[in-house]
Amino acid sequence: MSAERKTLEERAQMSDLERLRHSCAHIMATAILRIWPDAQFAYGPPVESGFYYDFDLKHRITPDDFEKIEAEMKKIAKENQKFEKRVLSREEAIALAESGRLGGLSERPGNASQFKLDLIAKIPEGEEISCYQNGEFLDLCAGPHVNYTSKCKNVKLMSIASAYYMGDESKPQLQRLYGTAFPSSEELAKHLEQLEEAKKRDHRKLGRELQLFAIDEKVGQGLILWLPKGAVIRQELQNFIGEELRKQGYQQVFTPHIGKLELYKTSGHFPYYKESQFSPVVENDELAKAADCGCSCAEVMARLEGVSKKLREEINSRTGQDTITADRVMPEEDLMDGFLLKPMNCPHHIRIYAQSPKSYRDLPVRLAEFGTVYRWEQSGELGGLTRVRGFTQDDAHLFCTEDQVEQEIMGCLSLVKTVLTTLGMSDYRVRVGLRDPDSNKYTALPKAGTRPRLLPQGASTLGVPFTEEPGEAAFYGPKIDFVVKDVIGREWQLGTVQVDYNNPVRFDLTYIGADNAAHRPVMIHRAPFGSMERFTGVLIEHFAGHFPVWLAPEQVRVLTVSEKSDAFANEVLNELKAKGVRVVLDQSSDKIGAKIRNAQIDKIPYMLVIGEKEANSGAVAVRHSKKGDLGVKALGEFVTGLQEEIAERKL
Repeated sequence: MSAERKTLEERAQMSDLERLRHSCAHIMATAILRIWPDAQFAYGPPVESGFYYDFDLKHRITPDDFEKIEAEMKKIAKENQKFEKRVLSREEAIALAESGRLGGLSERPGNASQFKLDLIAKIPEGEEISCYQNGEFLDLCAGPHVNYTSKCKNVKLMSIASAYYMGDESKPQLQRLYGTAFPSSEELAKHLEQLEEAKKRDHRKLGRELQLFAIDEKVGQGLILWLPKGAVIRQELQNFIGEELRKQGYQQVFTPHIGKLELYKTSGHFPYYKESQFSPVVENDELAKAADCGCSCAEVMARLEGVSKKLREEINSRTGQDTITADRVMPEEDLMDGFLLKPMNCPHHIRIYAQSPKSYRDLPVRLAEFGTVYRWEQSGELGGLTRVRGFTQDDAHLFCTEDQVEQEIMGCLSLVKTVLTTLGMSDYRVRVGLRDPDSNKYTALPKAGTRPRLLPQGASTLGVPFTEEPGEAAFYGPKIDFVVKDVIGREWQLGTVQVDYNNPVRFDLTYIGADNAAHRPVMIHRAPFGSMERFTGVLIEHFAGHFPVWLAPEQVRVLTVSEKSDAFANEVLNELKAKGVRVVLDQSSDKIGAKIRNAQIDKIPYMLVIGEKEANSGAVAVRHSKKGDLGVKALGEFVTGLQEEIAERKL
């Protein structure tokens, strides 16, 4: 939970579901206190998937306690207690907290409600202080709540975790008990069923079982090792998008994993986004020089973040504003140079564009790269493939004239649509991030947020729902994000298209127009997959590991019934390999039932069972991992159908 308080107006705007869940948090606290009266409660807000309450308690809650707590919660719901609001003076609130009554069932001499005293102190002078009571439980709370506890009977405790008070590591560590609630038992059952399905589809679990990827502590958290089978999926995705890029006239480039700090000072990424970047890499002689001068770590960082007077004057002159402030300028002799693990590919692509003069006849220039970038994520935020520290983007940057922007945006949008359609992700919405004119977080020129409404217009042509969200633009300009809903209803932000009027100015990019004068190109950033890691993680869960045959690491497994069919099975193996099929032959001593079961567990799309009968007739008994027995087919017929399925990328 953020330490930033919600206003009373924000609290009053709770949805009906949030109001219900907030009330359930109070009922859960009531139940815990009935069982463990010494519990000290901090706060219990509704969250996206339910609610939680943070509390201090000597007894360590475990899942074994859930049934007991839930039983007490259902009892409280049956009691149909009324939620009653009471407005307090600050003195009354403090007195109730000091007596242990706030966040308790009664006064608790010698056990003051310390967290409530702290929360009271954070309430601004003049703001209403209130508490709510249901039955014997009285809690400091701004509300709102449902009227009676009887509305809170469809509830389920989900998990227990630890959390620092107010999210501050210097404060006490509390227990955090999560629950969820819905207006009806049917909605709760559907939600729990969806969670069970999500567990089965968890890409971390399937990735381990199917040997797709690994995260090794000796390599580092958030750094993905693509295992051979996972590498096949990634390569097939790259091949697929590569075909589409060639159709649209993209040129493939490769860039290094690091770049000089000045490159990122020019783009604006450093130092303004240093919290999400790895620390700079400093050359040995520079470090030695700093050590000889007795520089502290803070002084070294200041020298790395500083800029020369020349760089400031160049960028400010081009942007026409105080883009780099005077306080960042340092004498040349004090500046330290270094390198940055690249957080983005765009500055490298900009320098590729700048390698030779450009005419309007050369535009658009479309540069594409599967470029690996690095971001510093807190260890607690890392998760499988979807939140990592090193990831590869299917990145591209387009440089075009103002007149070409609309056409290029439409090309980018059609590419993302092709990707999602091919992979069966047809349920998605589009989020158009626009600049908030009142915000100072953007580095783009003032005009950039008010350019023609090309992104909303482009989004409207896709035939899917879209929303415009001021304040959600990238720091250099407006963008479109594709938010995809998977087969069990969860949403994922994947592909993106972003328009950039800023970097061409900061890097002094030009082209010679038909008027023989220099002009600024417009830059478009786009990544249909976004991150290969994240996209693959979503795909694993979307398909539950049952990949369409064109993506499957192992497309066919040949299973022999006995040694008598080994010779023909090897012929089948060689025929399929010759056709470029990823195929494995299982000639183990296992019975055929066990071989089929193993292939099914491994989620192999096609199984070819070959016994003596099939060997004599040159046929194969075909099984599909999801469709079951497909009957006996001539080998040639099966191979032809398989090749068509792969070539057409059928689902």
